[in-house]
Amino acid sequence: MQSGIGEILKDKKIKNLVDYVTGVEVGLDSNARKNRVGTLMENLVEVFVADTCDKLNLPYLAQATADKIKTAWNIDITVDKSKRILDFAINNNGKLYFIECNFYGGGGSKLKSTATEYVEMNAYWNRQEITFIWVTDGAGWKSTLKPLREYFDKSDYLLNLTMLQNGILENIVNNE
Repeated sequence: MQSGIGEILKDKKIKNLVDYVTGVEVGLDSNARKNRVGTLMENLVEVFVADTCDKLNLPYLAQATADKIKTAWNIDITVDKSKRILDFAINNNGKLYFIECNFYGGGGSKLKSTATEYVEMNAYWNRQEITFIWVTDGAGWKSTLKPLREYFDKSDYLLNLTMLQNGILENIVNNE
């Protein structure tokens, strides 16, 4: 299975591989650069989402909102925030799977607040019989294991890029 990094390089979204790998190009010192890292992570995760949905012949939406879900699939969901945008939504014959993804190159309070928010989000979507999947990765988690463990203990699915590469998303969506 391909990670999609070749496409990112081919499309010149990364101008210098050495600078990218060492963090110079993506940088983690500004919000604009952090947003680019988030977009790259979404693009990478979408490769796996699209591949899974293609194999299982299922539709998915990127940047899914309640309105987009209603329009595309005629399914009503109740959102916790009026502007809630989910990275991905997969529809398996009316059973919804919501995916949020992020990458943390360094530690900090953002990791802790995200883990706490996603524990609550998992419970919120589960009450609507929607499966929530968090895909996260990066060296930042090495110094912030407690919030990650809390999410793991209280939620259904916590995945990283290696797990996606090994086909776990297909197993979840096809066998739940």
